[in-house]
Amino acid sequence: MHGRTSAPYGRSSHRYARAVAAAVLAVAALVIAANAVPAHAEGTRPAPAVAEGQVRGG
Repeated sequence: MHGRTSAPYGRSSHRYARAVAAAVLAVAALVIAANAVPAHAEGTRPAPAVAEGQVRGG
């Protein structure tokens, strides 16, 4: 067992810290990307707004 230290878990906290930091950055990038451009499907138009008090004839 060459290269094995007496404390195999000594540097695992650094791995977890890097993993958490990467996850936080990934989530932040997704949130920023989702808020950067409003999502619209191609070929669709928003429904017309109906003024308050307006009654549709039938």
